[in-house]
Amino acid sequence: QVQLVESGGGLVQAGGSLRLSCAASGITLSRCAVGWFRQAPGKERECVVAISRTISNTYFADFVKGRFTISRDNAKNMVFLQMNSLKPEDSAIYYCAADPTPDPYVVKVVQSEYDYWGQGTQVPVSS
Repeated sequence: QVQLVESGGGLVQAGGSLRLSCAASGITLSRCAVGWFRQAPGKERECVVAISRTISNTYFADFVKGRFTISRDNAKNMVFLQMNSLKPEDSAIYYCAADPTPDPYVVKVVQSEYDYWGQGTQVPVSS
């Protein structure tokens, strides 16, 4: 059974930082394209950051460029989202997603491309 579990969310003040973690079981993240998505109330879920298997290719949404980074720890089977300079408009539920792929370079930014999702972690940013 595949499980993705996000952690690290919580209330933060504008300008602050958070590090979200995504821990996987039943799946090897190093064999997956991985993405972080977010969904704010009343809005569509959107891709924030995505990374290929080999971390050579990444995608950053324009609204997080220069503020968010993504990293992997293959030994721990985890992926991290470092969020700096947070803004109130970053408030959302953040989801980790993974999709096994033979292509080591593909980056996936569309929800439907992902087979596995975590339950989400809430990130409220106060002004």
